[in-house]
Amino acid sequence: MTRATTVRAVLAAAVLLVSVFITLTMSPRLGLDLQGGTRMVLQAEDSATVEANRETTDRTLEVLRQRIDSLGVAEPVLTRSGEDRIIVELPDVQDPRQAAAVIGRTAQLSFHAVQGATPPGTEPESETEPESGSGRLPLPDEQGTQLDLGPARLSGAGVKDATASFEAQQAAGWTVKLDFHKDAGKDWTRLTGEAACHPAGDERRRVAIVLDEKVISSPQVDPSVGCQAGLPSGSTQITGSFSAKEARDLALLIKGGALPVPVEIVEQRTVGPTLGAAAIDASAQAALIGAAATALFITFVYRLFGALAAVALAAYGVISYAALVGLGVTLTLPGLAGFVLAIGMAVDANVLVFERAREECQDRPARSLRSALTTGFQKAFSAVADSNITTLLAAGLLFFLGSGPVKGFGVTLAIGVVASMFSALVIARALTEIAAGSRFVSDYRGVNGIARPGSVRTWLTRKDPQLFRKPVRWLVVSTALVAVAVAGIVVRGVDLGVEFTGGRLVEYSTSRPVDVETARSTLADAGFGDAEVTTAGDGDISVRTGKLDNDGEHALREALATEGGETTKVRDELIGPSLGDELRRNALIALGVAVFVQLAYLAIRFRWTFAVASVVGMVHDVVIVVGAFAWLGRPVDGIFLAALLTVIGYSVNDSVVVFDRVRELWAGNRKTPLATIARRAVLQTVPRTVNTGMGALFILVALAVLGGDSLADFALALLIGIVVGTWSSVFTAVPGALVLERTTGAPPPVPGKASRRARAPRRDPLDNGARV
Repeated sequence: MTRATTVRAVLAAAVLLVSVFITLTMSPRLGLDLQGGTRMVLQAEDSATVEANRETTDRTLEVLRQRIDSLGVAEPVLTRSGEDRIIVELPDVQDPRQAAAVIGRTAQLSFHAVQGATPPGTEPESETEPESGSGRLPLPDEQGTQLDLGPARLSGAGVKDATASFEAQQAAGWTVKLDFHKDAGKDWTRLTGEAACHPAGDERRRVAIVLDEKVISSPQVDPSVGCQAGLPSGSTQITGSFSAKEARDLALLIKGGALPVPVEIVEQRTVGPTLGAAAIDASAQAALIGAAATALFITFVYRLFGALAAVALAAYGVISYAALVGLGVTLTLPGLAGFVLAIGMAVDANVLVFERAREECQDRPARSLRSALTTGFQKAFSAVADSNITTLLAAGLLFFLGSGPVKGFGVTLAIGVVASMFSALVIARALTEIAAGSRFVSDYRGVNGIARPGSVRTWLTRKDPQLFRKPVRWLVVSTALVAVAVAGIVVRGVDLGVEFTGGRLVEYSTSRPVDVETARSTLADAGFGDAEVTTAGDGDISVRTGKLDNDGEHALREALATEGGETTKVRDELIGPSLGDELRRNALIALGVAVFVQLAYLAIRFRWTFAVASVVGMVHDVVIVVGAFAWLGRPVDGIFLAALLTVIGYSVNDSVVVFDRVRELWAGNRKTPLATIARRAVLQTVPRTVNTGMGALFILVALAVLGGDSLADFALALLIGIVVGTWSSVFTAVPGALVLERTTGAPPPVPGKASRRARAPRRDPLDNGARV
């Protein structure tokens, strides 16, 4: 082995060992759509006196965190999104009515005089309830001591500011300083003055600060304060053994109560635990079946080297899964689908390399197998890099412009691209170089899989079809396909999901079979005449309505239960109209940005004519996929958007491979007509396109068959996109570039350093150059 091969082998072994360790010792973080639960997106809104911004949203979040903790939800997650949104995730919560009611209340902060106390574990002297209207409020303090509080003397609206600070000079440590508005400051002085009339240490010398009927602080009035003197507003400090975090949290709660920001639930999704478990099982089965089919296919096509690529493919699966787990990425349903899809797409780099190595063996039969393989890696690197960068661009758009679970798909896709590059350029290369050094593998050409041209290449070479003698006719066919798709969009319309229109979509599972007509009639009698009822999954009922709150959903479920018996909510999506408009707008922006970014990148890497032709082919694919869904009556939602952006990456990926070969051949044959160059490039790259497409198709068919309703539309969109993308990269983008080149007088590309290196590859260290 050469030093480079040794380094690759050691690096591959090290990464695999770390990946296996992470896989065996760490568990993945599952999103709510996989583990079951409720996810809410809250929109903070301006009040009459307070603007909803980053600061006030953070205060509201802390108040909501305290409230949700009181519900007893296990491991809730609350995070701020942007400037004025809060994301709340409640695992295992299937009925969000109580959580929604708690979240919807504005914060209630009040200040009370302490009239007495009962130590923990001691029965109170009197069991009588406080008289109605007396204003007395029995609440436990921070240590659990039962306090008898008087009526509220001051509300949170009177608090002007609350700040945490460290008092080093007076050795007081972390303190919280309170500042009140003018009239409220007088009330505060009066309240603390009355408390100061009691002796030091007496419970009645305390003042209780209550947030949502929970005592968050009950400090004693300092002994230095005289009876009826009280504390002035600006110099009030709450001291104690606070840590920095405790002091900041207390200040945040007090100030948050003073500045309550109303919130509106603009998105709510509930997923039953059985749906998430079924999705995981289906995706695992699809991954195993699809990966096995892909491995068998690539082994059949490339023999021993294909089998080694299948081993690298298995290593890719371990590495990408370990990266997801190790980085703490939350695995969502679209993300899981992206992980499975990336397995099929991971063979692309290996196929590119093997096809280039086959060309080298065919053009120079006398050269060694290892030399041909090395040249294959060198010549394929440009196409591999460009195609993976375009996919990364699509993944970045999904992450930055997607919403909710779709972001997870973008993260998973990006990790899959990086892992696939490592598996192809490091693991697969190390394995194949070691194998190529074997005399047995080199001597028996039928064993290694690349020393002889494949059947597709042989057939194309024998037929030598004149594809681009009249390129305009291919553009006419593509235009006709687009016209059919546009007709579907105009005639049938696009069925936008609730994610883009707003409304509510609920899926129920019933213990007794209920047909659609019976369910529709039952719901109409219950007052839900505008509900759209369809079937979903294995006999489930899907109900889509306009605006429907949680109480209305509960009534709808009760009505359905009269016919279906025990009725279980499988999935629930609630999207507010404002968020629906925003998501629809963001989807259009994402598509527009995708077109612009891909055009800019291709224009930098290739001639502008190639870039424009590739983008035209990409738009052609997008329109046809949308039109196909319009004709089929399938919903267009966030997961469809993820599939569409993936189709964009795949379409550009195919075009990049073709145009990379056109550029290489044209630079080396500057006097040859471009149509001839394009024909040669297409015929040379078709084997790669077919073999890569087959790898992805195996996975997608498995997802479509086994994935259920959750993943079927995703797989269907990608199946259509891959087939159409393969067509457009050859019969739309290339003819388009030929037509555009007729309008420009630009000369052919000049061979660069990369091209000269490709034509005269560096001699392999084990090849002394001797030939017989």
